Amino acid sequence: MNHKLYGHLIFELSKAGRKGYSLPKNNFGNYEIPASMQRAADAELPECDELTVVRHYTNLSNNNFGVDTGFYPLGSCTMKYNPKINEEMAALPQFQNLHPLQPAETAKGALALIKLLEQSLCELTGLAHFTFKPYAGAHGELTGLMVIDNYHRSRGDLQRKKVIVPDSAHGTNPASAAVCGLAIIEVKSDKNGLVDLDDLERLVELEGSNIAAMMMTNPNTLGLFETRIPEIAKLIHDCGGLMYYDGANLNPMLGACRPGDMGFDVMHINLHKTFSTPHGGGGPGAGPVGVREGLQEFFPFVSPYFGNFGVMMRAYAYILSLGREEVKMVGPLATLNANYIKESLKDVYELPIDTTCCHEFVFDGLKDKSTGVTTMDVAKRLLDYGYHAPTIYFPLLFHESLMIEPTENESKETLDGFIAVMRKIAEEAKTNPDEVKSSPHTTPIGRVDDVLAAKHPIVTFRQMKSLTPDPSPTGEGSELTSNR
Repeated sequence: MNHKLYGHLIFELSKAGRKGYSLPKNNFGNYEIPASMQRAADAELPECDELTVVRHYTNLSNNNFGVDTGFYPLGSCTMKYNPKINEEMAALPQFQNLHPLQPAETAKGALALIKLLEQSLCELTGLAHFTFKPYAGAHGELTGLMVIDNYHRSRGDLQRKKVIVPDSAHGTNPASAAVCGLAIIEVKSDKNGLVDLDDLERLVELEGSNIAAMMMTNPNTLGLFETRIPEIAKLIHDCGGLMYYDGANLNPMLGACRPGDMGFDVMHINLHKTFSTPHGGGGPGAGPVGVREGLQEFFPFVSPYFGNFGVMMRAYAYILSLGREEVKMVGPLATLNANYIKESLKDVYELPIDTTCCHEFVFDGLKDKSTGVTTMDVAKRLLDYGYHAPTIYFPLLFHESLMIEPTENESKETLDGFIAVMRKIAEEAKTNPDEVKSSPHTTPIGRVDDVLAAKHPIVTFRQMKSLTPDPSPTGEGSELTSNR
C-alpha cells in the first residue's frame, strides 16, 4: 500500500466515476431548479470511494496536536485540559438542542444554569454582577470598556477618553480601547517587570481628568504578581478613573485571591482559558464581564443572545467538579508547575527577571547566544520531540521571548520529560546547531519560509498531472503533484 497517498489533498485522490455515498430513494418527485440558481458547469468536487475518504480524513486527524495527545507549554492561555465529563454535560440533548429564538419559558433550565454560573463567578472574583453576552475574551474587553465609557458619560465626564495600559499588556488591550473610541497611554515597567509606580504617578498628574480607566493583567504577561495593586487602584480612583482587570491570567489567581478585593471595578473572564474549554484553532470562546455593585446598569447591548452556551456549560461543570475546596488548588498548582520548569532550565535559558513567577514565565532565548540558535529554532525543534511549541516573541519586552505556561493538572513526570527535551535542545544548539536551525524534521511539513508564505500564500488547488500513482512493483510512474 502506498501510505503516501494519505499525505495528499482529497482532490489528489480523486478518480472519475467513484463515489462514496448512496442517497435514499426519491419519494418527493422531480422539481426543476430555476435556471438562475443553476451552475453553468458542474462543481469540481473530488470523486472518491468511501474507504479512501475515511482513511484520508482519519490520517489527517492523526496529524492534529491536541491537549489530549501531548503537553502544551502554552496551556493556561489556550489549551487547558477539558475533562470529558464537561463534554458529556455540554452534549446533553436537553441543552444542546436549544434554539436562541425559542420562548424563554421553554429554556428555564439553561437560564437557571447561567444564573448559577454567575453566582459562582461572583464568588470567585469578588464582583457583584456578570453579563454573559460577549462571545470571546476580546469581545469581553470591548464590553467592559463600554461599561466604563457609559459610566463616565452618565456623570458628564465626557473628556475621559484615555486608558492607561502597561507596556507588557496583551495586544488586545489597546485594540479594544481603540474600537471603543478611547486612546491609550502606556505606562512603563520597572527593572523588576512590574508597573513603574513613579511613571504611573507622572501620567496621572499629567492626564488625571482625562483618564477613563487603567487596564491591568495580574499576574502580568511576564507571569509576575503585581504587588502594588492597592496603591495603583488608589491613584486611579482618586483621579476619577476605574480599574479594569484583564482576565487572561486568572488561572493562578483561582482560589488564591480575587480581583474585586484588590480594587478592580470591571473585568472579563476567558471561560475558555480559566474554566477549561480549549479554544485552539480559533474557537469557541466566551468572555463574560463582571462589575462591582452599581455598574451593572451600564452594561451595553452587545448581542441579542447569550454567548457560547456550550462553553458556559463546560465552565459550570468544571466548577462543580472541583467544588469550593478543590478550586482553591488550581492557582497554587499552576504556580508550582511553572516555577518547577523555570528553576530547572534557567541555567541553560536566559531568565531576564529571576524571581518567583505565577503560572507562566518568560525566557529570553538560550543563555549561550554564540550558537546563533533563536527562539524560533527552539520552538521548531520541540515539534520533532512531540511537544507543541510555547508562545514565542511575546511579550515584546525581550528580543527572544519564549513564554512557558503549564497548567495545574500536568504531572511531574510530564514536566520532567519537557525539561529533559528543552535541555537536550540547548545542548544540540552547541554541538549541532544546523540541525536545530533546520528543524522540524519529523513533521508532515518542514521549515516554512514564513515571509514568503505570508506575502505569497497559495490558497487554491490546481491539478498539474495525473493523480493516480503507477501501481507497478518498481514504484516508478507518474508523480502526485499539485500547486497548493
